[in-house]
Amino acid sequence: QVQLVESGGGLVQAGGSLRLSCAASGRTFSSYAMGWFRQASGKEREFVAAISWSAFNTYYADSVKGRFTISRDNAKNTVYLQMNRLKPEDTAVYYCGANPSGRSYYYTVTERYDYWGQGTQVTVSS
Repeated sequence: QVQLVESGGGLVQAGGSLRLSCAASGRTFSSYAMGWFRQASGKEREFVAAISWSAFNTYYADSVKGRFTISRDNAKNTVYLQMNRLKPEDTAVYYCGANPSGRSYYYTVTERYDYWGQGTQVTVSS
């Protein structure tokens, strides 16, 4: 069992930065790939970024590549999402998820995540 709690969301102007954190409970955190997804009002949840259990491999949606950076600290059971040059279209609730698969082509698939946090709101004003 893994419990996830996101934090760090808020209101920021376009061009600004935010750093999201996702703290995990449970001793098996380091065995999961971790992902960040987001869901804007009236839209489906979409993949943002993922990181392998070892942190060796990272993956990004095209819409955030070059602006967002995912990282993890297995000693602290925490995964991060550094978001720079934010745009109004980044406005959404951001969720972190834990994925037990070792296969990277599952990292963008919502249904492959076993655990989710409650989400944190990110609002980018123009």
